Amino acid sequence: MLISRFKFFASVLCVGLAMAGQVQAGPIPYPNAGLENTTQYTFTASSTGNITAYFYALSGASYTNEVTMLVNGVASGNQGLNNHTSSPGDALVLGAVNAGDIIVFEMINLSPGGIGPWYSNTALNSDGRNHIYSTDFTGLLGSTSVSGTYVGFEDLTGGGDFNYRDEQFVFTNVTTSVPEPGSLALLGIGLAGLGAVRRRKQRASA
Repeated sequence: MLISRFKFFASVLCVGLAMAGQVQAGPIPYPNAGLENTTQYTFTASSTGNITAYFYALSGASYTNEVTMLVNGVASGNQGLNNHTSSPGDALVLGAVNAGDIIVFEMINLSPGGIGPWYSNTALNSDGRNHIYSTDFTGLLGSTSVSGTYVGFEDLTGGGDFNYRDEQFVFTNVTTSVPEPGSLALLGIGLAGLGAVRRRKQRASA
């Protein structure tokens, strides 16, 4: 009986871990303009190789911005894709990565006044706001077919209008995960169940 219960809770735990993974395809642009995006994203390198950024669309933002990235907290050194001069489908190799590396995307402001920089990791932002919206993307950018991870940035301090389209990109060779409330609850049930089984086994052997 204890063994069967252990197997059940172990399967629940595995399902919970799996559900906490990939971001599913969502609408572009951000569908809740005016409201801060509460989703927190973790980006990792899918495989050893390069991460490439593709420019998504002109935004009409007044500030001039470019993109770069941090790999395991270290700047990649490659920066570009100006939001006023780039065209959809323009590409920039941001740098080389190893599978599993932690990636943080960074939007750098080039205009006088010095706002930002803003990061895909909210904890790094000086205003404490989430400055990105992300989802899966497959389609044409200009004449280039791209499949990857869409990230739209908000460039104003405090989040501005929260439309997350002041600078928009699609990144390849990136895996995205988010902590989903439902899966975290399921994960908690699994962990609690495993703990209960372990305690019963300990009492039985005492």
